[in-house]
Amino acid sequence: MVLFVGALTLVKLLVAAWTPLASDEALYWRYSKHLAAGFIDHPFVNPSMIRLGTAVFGDTPLGVRVCAVLLSLPASWALGRAARLLFDDAALARTAVVYFNLTLVMSIGSLVATSDQAVVAATCFLLLFLAQMQSSGRGAWWLAIGATFGLGLCSKYTTAFFGVSILLWLLAMRENRRWFATPWPWLGGLVALAVFSPVLVWNAQHHWASLVYQSGRLTVYIWTFRYLGELLAAVTILATPPIFVLGCIGLATPSSRPRSESSRGLLIAMIAPMMVYFIWHATHERVQGNWPEPAYPAFAVAAAYACHHSRHGSATLDLVGKLAARIAAPFGLALAVLAYAEATTGFLPLGRHDPRTRVLGIGWTTVGEEIDRLRARAGARVILTTDYTLASLTQLYLPSSTPVVQISDRVRWSNEPAPSPQLFQGRALYVCKNACSKLSKVQARFDSVTPVAALRQDASTGAGPLYHVYEVSGPKAPVLDPPTRIYGADHEDR
Repeated sequence: MVLFVGALTLVKLLVAAWTPLASDEALYWRYSKHLAAGFIDHPFVNPSMIRLGTAVFGDTPLGVRVCAVLLSLPASWALGRAARLLFDDAALARTAVVYFNLTLVMSIGSLVATSDQAVVAATCFLLLFLAQMQSSGRGAWWLAIGATFGLGLCSKYTTAFFGVSILLWLLAMRENRRWFATPWPWLGGLVALAVFSPVLVWNAQHHWASLVYQSGRLTVYIWTFRYLGELLAAVTILATPPIFVLGCIGLATPSSRPRSESSRGLLIAMIAPMMVYFIWHATHERVQGNWPEPAYPAFAVAAAYACHHSRHGSATLDLVGKLAARIAAPFGLALAVLAYAEATTGFLPLGRHDPRTRVLGIGWTTVGEEIDRLRARAGARVILTTDYTLASLTQLYLPSSTPVVQISDRVRWSNEPAPSPQLFQGRALYVCKNACSKLSKVQARFDSVTPVAALRQDASTGAGPLYHVYEVSGPKAPVLDPPTRIYGADHEDR
């Protein structure tokens, strides 16, 4: 099992070094250049890891991703140890680690340097410390639980669901209710608050920008069931279908052993609040596939439990479970190999429909060089956008050090030094994509807005967005939005 995880990690490092960055990775790379306790979308852990990786390997795909990939090693150890403590079964623990690494959340997701990898790793340790607390009965483990919970919040706010998870587990299991009469859970809560406090301080200093931005997702504009099927499909695929089947069986099958039943209750509690919320969210808005990722460590343990201990008294269900257990590892491995091969070589003849161009920065080296050539020809001192992904990708791939400024949603860049007003007095370039739905923002702020080029992201295949470049001059209104204005989204048309 150790050799398997090590070999898989080595392969992921090679793929990470070979594959262009995704747009969100470019965003976090830009964040990493101006570290702070908070950012508008998520707190500081992922930008800090990118800063560490690029300090060693430079501003390269490997430098951006190396810490995210290597996190799978301690996360796997913590998950295996947690599974061993919860069910007192070494074989089950090994299976849990294998299943965990073969979910697409880890085999593919851990290649991408976003906040998801940090929060998944924190979740593995949170599960471990809860298992240690249950196994030993020692209250001091609540301090480790609190510290890990706080660190998870510093990675991604989704960790907050686990506060509900822990509360439900304590209430549901009679033997756990005694903890409410001790100081330990409350001390753990104070530790979590102390670890998370820098993020709260940053928010207080920035008009609660991050919390306002994220809470905007709670607003319901329309009710629909169109996204529920997407959510189920995403969860099934990210868990890897045979592992998804086993996880559902494990969660649904009671154990005759009281300790195993308490452990199964913990797994259910670590998954249910988050998934109930996302099911509700899917009734009015699309749930991105990566949002429920912190639920997958517990789900992998549930799948291993189904593989080793779950018996249902139903011949059909037993047959389904045995079949899923037999194909889970080879299916997950084959899926990972296929994804690695496609990501690095693009061997599938998908042409204009190749999702790699939409997801990854394929073609952006050429796009960046062409934008820089147009900038030099116009004598522009700054490049403007109204899209944070464009602001990040352009800055990453631009050969020169010309500043790239997003004129809208300025609170997103509040940790960077404010751009000099002199930059906007001469000529500038404005870059947008597809329909350029926010072009009117620029036309309202400059006397002259003239189209100069249209660049396809991957000119060789015709895939990817079409980027439009405009030459602008003569500012007639404040160029930048007020730094306190907070938007729920600021992408150009997809």
